[in-house]
Amino acid sequence: MTASLLPAPAARPLRLGPLTIASPVVLAPMAGITNRAFRRLCREYGGAGGSGATSLYVSEMITSRALVERNELTMRLIEHDPDESPRSTQIYSVDPVTTAAAVRILVQEDRADHIDLNFGCPVPKVTRKGGGGALPWKRELFRSIVAAAVREAEPYDVPVTVKMRMGIDDGHLTYLDAGRIAASSGAAAVALHARTVSQAYSGTADWSAIARLKEAVPGIPVLGNGDIWSAEDALRMVAETGCDGVVVGRGCLGRPWLFADLAAAFAGRPERVTPTLGEVGATLRRHAAYLCDFYEDEAKGCRDIRKHIAWYLKGFPAGSTIRHRLALVNTLADLDDLIADLDPEAPWPGADAEGQRGRSGNPRHVVLPEGWLDSPDLTPEQRALVAQAEDDVSGG
Repeated sequence: MTASLLPAPAARPLRLGPLTIASPVVLAPMAGITNRAFRRLCREYGGAGGSGATSLYVSEMITSRALVERNELTMRLIEHDPDESPRSTQIYSVDPVTTAAAVRILVQEDRADHIDLNFGCPVPKVTRKGGGGALPWKRELFRSIVAAAVREAEPYDVPVTVKMRMGIDDGHLTYLDAGRIAASSGAAAVALHARTVSQAYSGTADWSAIARLKEAVPGIPVLGNGDIWSAEDALRMVAETGCDGVVVGRGCLGRPWLFADLAAAFAGRPERVTPTLGEVGATLRRHAAYLCDFYEDEAKGCRDIRKHIAWYLKGFPAGSTIRHRLALVNTLADLDDLIADLDPEAPWPGADAEGQRGRSGNPRHVVLPEGWLDSPDLTPEQRALVAQAEDDVSGG
């Protein structure tokens, strides 16, 4: 364990409608990552669920249309462990009618305790049809989607939150207007990934935008997202921006114990998890077993764990041969044999294991529908095009 160099602020619990999250920390939805298996692992480190849940762990993003159609993969993605509480699901939608129908399924069938709406997806095949991070530019469409979700969820006391980006690019920022619209439409909180769509995951998050959003939307919690790689980063974000909590994405890849660090930090405790390579190997093995259980297929679970290998081993003295073989495992027995070849006594490598994980890339031109930026109102042609945006979102 190592001590924090920064004093922890007095962290107030995060309140979302009837939910109280003891530590103001949210696991960001990540496609292909935050399935039930990974959430279970994070919860084990971050603390048990219940009415005083330590953190909030959000599912992978699903599309409203796929949920309404009861797509097999989507129905699997919205499953939660029996002891997972609160049960949190993120929806991507471009249509208020479909949004309402999807939320109705979640609340009437008692499948979720919290619903998050995604308006931050930067994927070109989505933005070119006006979906994801491009959608808040069309203010009335944005308003109608949020309002539809709140209207369906409110009778069941299920809070709805909104996650978004700063805007399409520096010349077309939408987050302040979108935050106000979300609040006036009944959203329980707004979360801001402090990058534009054109930045994707490149560059540095502009935390000052989180502070501006907090000033603009004083009535509901504002959560900050972007460049939280450690508990100290989270404390600094709250101190610098005044935000009510943090959303952690890439920082927990290969580091599910980050949620233990965050819980300690916001409670004012100095301890941090600094695992040996043997302890990391045991966590990796447990993650793989949970994936096999999630898929009900050992081969699929082992294929899925492959992408996590480099994140878990970052900074550790694991040779290229072992890393390569680990990235090709097909069975848990294969994984056991390879983990046994790692040096279990190798200590936490410190700075070499810290910092960025996952996607980064470079800024890019955002592909949008023709004439998209001409007006915040939808033309009939744009309305027809945006209706197709869900067709281009993979993974349910």
